[in-house]
Amino acid sequence: YVEVKHVRICQLAFLGQIVTRAGIHLDGNIDFEGHTFDSYPNGIAAVLGPDAIPTLGLIQIIGFVGFLELFVMKDVTGEGEFPGDFRNGF
Repeated sequence: YVEVKHVRICQLAFLGQIVTRAGIHLDGNIDFEGHTFDSYPNGIAAVLGPDAIPTLGLIQIIGFVGFLELFVMKDVTGEGEFPGDFRNGF
């Protein structure tokens, strides 16, 4: 099941690259300081560049993904109809 989850993550990452490089960003502010979503660069520059996401923001993203991996994205009922079926009764 881990391979299926990783493929889904890769698909979302690829789609995110295509969408943001096309200039499509969420409206509004990303934080209370007034930074907008389009004020951060695309790709790896968003993590390592001079205008990168703040470290605490990156830790928050990694923590959320870890939470999803450990507690949400798993077959807790054991009744999955196919590999990668994480509906868990919903």
